[in-house]
Amino acid sequence: MAITARGSEPPILEASHLNVVYALSESEVPAVREFTLSIGAREFVGLVGESGSGKSTAALALMGLVRSPGRIVSGEVRFRGGALLSKDDDELRSIRGGEIGLIVQNSRGALNPLLRVGSQIANVYRAHHRVGKAQALERAVDSLAAVGIPDPRRRAEAYPHQLSGGMAQRVLIAMATINEPKLLIADEPTTGLDVTVQAQFLDALQLRVRQSRSAVLFVTHDLGIVAHYCDRVAVMYRGEVIEEATVDDLFARPRHPYSRQLIASSMDRRTTFRAGADQPLGAAGDDR
Repeated sequence: MAITARGSEPPILEASHLNVVYALSESEVPAVREFTLSIGAREFVGLVGESGSGKSTAALALMGLVRSPGRIVSGEVRFRGGALLSKDDDELRSIRGGEIGLIVQNSRGALNPLLRVGSQIANVYRAHHRVGKAQALERAVDSLAAVGIPDPRRRAEAYPHQLSGGMAQRVLIAMATINEPKLLIADEPTTGLDVTVQAQFLDALQLRVRQSRSAVLFVTHDLGIVAHYCDRVAVMYRGEVIEEATVDDLFARPRHPYSRQLIASSMDRRTTFRAGADQPLGAAGDDR
């Protein structure tokens, strides 16, 4: 099933018939099957499914990041009109972290415990710009401020263990968006956060991507989050996209039995998500 970008602008990303397998001792197991997706500029697209549905593997495949024992066996990814998976390692490194940003679910594991967070963000900027350390650090401080971190200059001097879970996740937003990517892939970034911190994190993310005019692919198992933040959503089950719709259409008229089951199990979450949140960081936090 194809996910089609809305609007008249060319899609920022198009994936066609991606297939990913994982090697076992005597066989290969399909993890992603015939995955086809298109994301338009500035769209916020959700990719949902239970654990093991293939959604995270599909997201990594879009960036050419599937590692052994996994491999992409067929399919194509086009980013800004160019074939992505056929590029060499240097070209891919230039795109990753520059034109495509990634936020992962384990903020502690994603940050170097031995480096101050400002230096880590500055290093991402310097990897794609010819600037000195001082200028890059100023950009890092600005990026922390842009995601709603108070006293960003002081926070830039902190080590990861000195930050709360929600603060560490916002550092990852700052890191992933400092180069103003055209596409941001967020893979289960709210895992382990309580409802209030989740809402603050997501409002900060939404505000930041609007400032940078990025498109977003948001990978999650939580339809309550999708209901509040996404424009469109694709549902994955056993490695395949089994349904795609606008958020309103999916909740009003789900077609696949699995989608109906997911929605039924998430209704309580959907109605209580904002009720548990503090004042949003973003002025337009509830807008889609």
